[in-house]
Amino acid sequence: MLYLAVMPAIVLLSYICRKDTVEKEPAGLLIKLFFLGVLSTASAYILELAAEVLFEDFLMRGDVLSIAVENFLFVALFEEIGKYFFLKKATWRSEHFNYVFDAVVYAVTVSLGFATLENIFYVSDGGIGVAIVRGLLSVPGHAVFGVFMGAWYGIAKTREAAQDDAGVRRNLTLALWVPTLLHGFYDFCLSMDDEIFLIVFFAFEIICTVLAIRTVKRLSKGDHPIGALPQAPFGNLRENTFEVEEKWHRRG
Repeated sequence: MLYLAVMPAIVLLSYICRKDTVEKEPAGLLIKLFFLGVLSTASAYILELAAEVLFEDFLMRGDVLSIAVENFLFVALFEEIGKYFFLKKATWRSEHFNYVFDAVVYAVTVSLGFATLENIFYVSDGGIGVAIVRGLLSVPGHAVFGVFMGAWYGIAKTREAAQDDAGVRRNLTLALWVPTLLHGFYDFCLSMDDEIFLIVFFAFEIICTVLAIRTVKRLSKGDHPIGALPQAPFGNLRENTFEVEEKWHRRG
């Protein structure tokens, strides 16, 4: 059963690492990030427990507002802020953080560390059925949130190299809030216990997964040193990946 709980994270992490084609990250750093992700489950649990105690009467109402607040703030924000904290603490000043795609590898690794421990708890209680459902939805969901976090985290690092303090702050803010909003909406749809929201959930899951895969492929193909030529996470309206690569090589 433990194997079923851990296997999805191993598969997804292997995929992301294979996409890091320019310069592989040290195994020691990735192991550290994975276990920091595991550790972030503790901070999320403590914050969520405190919120439940402080706002018990509000959360017990069960209306749309209370469900939204619980999922966006007391679950998604607390979980994503823990991942973000450990990600930034361990990598922002690291000598190994020298390529844009590194940020995606780091963020996904932390997210999968979180997802793995969470998955072990759920699968231990729910069995094989829960393992299959979470292996197809929940664990990949955390990886998707990690891709979006890493995309803007990498751009923030390029803005630091360009001495653009406003750009750093803006993209670090996006690195936290974009995955938080996506995560919150993901949980909110499931918490509504309604067929319409279930349909919306699956459509949302598919769209986010497709965007995440496209983002991984684009940033992997156009990977370049920090400080060379920054890219937006979902591409530039005026430049495609090949044009970016061509300009970068001319500059080199």
